[in-house]
Amino acid sequence: MTMRTILIHPDPRLKKVTAPVARVTPEIEALAADMLATMYEAPGIGLAAPQVGVLQRIFVMDATREPEAEPTPMVLINPEIEWTSEEVNSYDEGCLSIPDQYADVTRPAEVRMRWLGLDGKTHSQEFDGLWATCAQHELDHLNGILFIDHLSAIKRQMITRKMVKLKREKARA
Repeated sequence: MTMRTILIHPDPRLKKVTAPVARVTPEIEALAADMLATMYEAPGIGLAAPQVGVLQRIFVMDATREPEAEPTPMVLINPEIEWTSEEVNSYDEGCLSIPDQYADVTRPAEVRMRWLGLDGKTHSQEFDGLWATCAQHELDHLNGILFIDHLSAIKRQMITRKMVKLKREKARA
């Protein structure tokens, strides 16, 4: 397992639509393991392949928040939304590619997704609460959309300026 470097916005790779994964290969399995390790280390609850510079349709997530609960790592390859609820939910979202910045984003409260698992089989599951928010946030990444794209232009520009400054400071360090 290798810890991957998480790209920080603005980075052109974060704005690209990713390519479908043709089939589960040892390389995809290794990428998934690396992404899970990187996500847990960060720490975060989701990580999409473009965030580690891989432009393929795969993301990992684990929205288990209770410290005493067993982790529930999930790997979703070529995920698609099959259904969303009419009911919406707002959540104070953050992103590992936009560190220390949070904003309320409104999304469907429930979502059903279909994806290819590491076992090579198609899976389908409904998510609600934080799981639904996370799944939609990560799917957005695969389509070149960041959570700040759901905000007003002024908020988006303000956060982007902070990230440019952060990247400059990191480059000097």
